[in-house]
Amino acid sequence: MQLWRDLAEVPEGFGPSVVTIGNFDGVHRGHVGVLQRMCSDARHAGASAVAVTFTPHPQQVHRPESAPPRLTGDADRLELLEATGLDAVLLLDYTLEFARQTPEQFVRRYLVDGLGARVVVVGRDVRFGWNNSGDLSTMVELGREHGFTVEVIEDVRPAESADPGSAEDHAADPLRRRWSSTWVRELLEAGDVVQAARVLGRPHRLRGEVVHGDARGRELGFPTANLAQDADGMVPADGVYAGWLRRADGSVLPSAVSIGTNPTFDGVQRRVEAYVLDRTDLDLYGETVVLELVERLRPTLKFDGMDALIVQMHADVDRVREVLSTGG
Repeated sequence: MQLWRDLAEVPEGFGPSVVTIGNFDGVHRGHVGVLQRMCSDARHAGASAVAVTFTPHPQQVHRPESAPPRLTGDADRLELLEATGLDAVLLLDYTLEFARQTPEQFVRRYLVDGLGARVVVVGRDVRFGWNNSGDLSTMVELGREHGFTVEVIEDVRPAESADPGSAEDHAADPLRRRWSSTWVRELLEAGDVVQAARVLGRPHRLRGEVVHGDARGRELGFPTANLAQDADGMVPADGVYAGWLRRADGSVLPSAVSIGTNPTFDGVQRRVEAYVLDRTDLDLYGETVVLELVERLRPTLKFDGMDALIVQMHADVDRVREVLSTGG
């Protein structure tokens, strides 16, 4: 997949293309179903499949105080977008200046002149251009003017997704709610990483650099890798999770992941730390690692002393081993 961060990087004369526009936060199963279908249609038409997306999320620019947490950072988002079969992604810096473009300016500059769009794939609720003044009817009219057609995609629900899942999925979702980033955030806020994985089509990820902590875990016999505070990915509810730690060298290590403030020690800073099972020899400082959260085992608790905490940590490790050995 080609990645362009500016129109100047797009090869001259690129096209024809089938283009879609979106934030694709989390790249959940709804996104994947639409993008895979778009890629297939583009290949049959002899065109390139291109996604136009933005960094940071527009809400972080316009309403930073109320913007929702990002499910995925750019590195994971691009990796997941590539897996759908896209030929290219145009990742644009979203700024207030960028947002001042009229709908006509955006479409003409990026979709028509830049990407040679012949088909533009959008949702029925699409909004674009200054003050979100462009909508579906605007896109259709601009398509008539500039020689592209508009394909409208409807909300994708579990029964319609590319990978509809098992009957268990439907039982857990009797209303058959549409796949959405908002739904994933709600699930993560509740610590339900199992159901979040069903919506995402994969375990939820956190990615960050391993930094020094208080070394308390090592003193207790469970040395942990602490993620930096600026790690990518929405941090779910406090608690202890079974998960996997992925290193850049491709190794995947079973881990017990603790999220919270360490109330037993009167901590105040919320932290994410992972103990790799049966490994006290790892030196991960300075590495960027990915944590995949498989199941929440319990909420964060305050224990009456070190001995009670150590007993519980041994029980947690046993439970992590059990969960990961059975696939969750």
